[in-house]
Amino acid sequence: MIDRPTALPARAHFSSGPCAKRPGWDASQLATESLGRSHRSKIGKSRLKLAIDLTREVLSVPSTHRIGIVPASDTGAYEMAMWSLLGARPATMIAWESFGEGWVTDAIKQLKIDADVVTAPYGELPDFTRIDQSRDICFTWNGTTSGVRVPNGDWIRNDREGLNLVDATSGVFAQDIPWDKIDVLTYSWQKVLGGEGGHGVLILGPRAVERLESYTPAWPLPKIFRLTSKGKLIEGIFSGETINTPSMLAVEDYIDALEWSKQIGGLPELMARADANATELNRWVDATPWIENLAKVPATRSNTSVCLTLPGADEALPKAIASLLEKEGAAYDIGAYRDAPPGLRIWCGATVDTSDIEALTQWLDWAHAQATA
Repeated sequence: MIDRPTALPARAHFSSGPCAKRPGWDASQLATESLGRSHRSKIGKSRLKLAIDLTREVLSVPSTHRIGIVPASDTGAYEMAMWSLLGARPATMIAWESFGEGWVTDAIKQLKIDADVVTAPYGELPDFTRIDQSRDICFTWNGTTSGVRVPNGDWIRNDREGLNLVDATSGVFAQDIPWDKIDVLTYSWQKVLGGEGGHGVLILGPRAVERLESYTPAWPLPKIFRLTSKGKLIEGIFSGETINTPSMLAVEDYIDALEWSKQIGGLPELMARADANATELNRWVDATPWIENLAKVPATRSNTSVCLTLPGADEALPKAIASLLEKEGAAYDIGAYRDAPPGLRIWCGATVDTSDIEALTQWLDWAHAQATA
């Protein structure tokens, strides 16, 4: 029997969304001048614009791309893009986990557009080199529920005819995004930066703006999806004039995370922290016979949402392990996503400390021994 570890992780927050707050976070440190004020007031607009400007700085988003804060988390941002842009030409929907499957449902059953569907099982990626880039392409950059990421954007042609719409919600701020290859990118800040939920970020490249201003979808668009007026992009959305009322508290929390990101060294350090966390966890996985990485190919393994399976075990065992660790205060919310294969899912994004991952692995060994005794 394995002895119960003596040291708990300093922060046992390993949820894959909302994710751990930054180290040292405290609500009393948030700026409060915008709270209780209209988001359309001078201070409200200035804080929203600051969030956009800091996003551009930390992510090195080029001036060719517009950044907007939009409603309803990453789901709202991605559906806004799909409903506003798709239908102008045939599309290819790529899915290898649950969120990608959701975008397939939107395209095929709701929008009913001319779309091919390319899939791969959990833990694997399809062959991107065979994707027809004369079509619009929709895909997730990092599969939050499968732990599989696109390793790079080399397969995206510079002379592509279609647009690519990228859901990067658990990849951005932890993985290198080739902005010259990206037409649309969406995310929600409650992932890698540990922000509060409810808000999405929509980033549009020039080819997407050109599509918006030259194409009108066949279906009606709800107000919160409308990005154009009289055939022109609503530029205010991309300077802090949100479509609906945002939570200024959530915005201040996002600003706090972005400023922390700058203080520690920006995007290179954010990526390095996520890499170090995933490396530590995978070192333990490689040395532990009862657990495996769901992602089959090392180059495609996520450095944020690391998904693990227990070969030969039924779904009761990982649930028992997750339950034991929650009761001990050693790890919260590490069960696999409900639509994914049974297993564990451990967030390794930049707001997690590697020392806590190291402590967690000892508790995982203990919990497995307890659950199988």
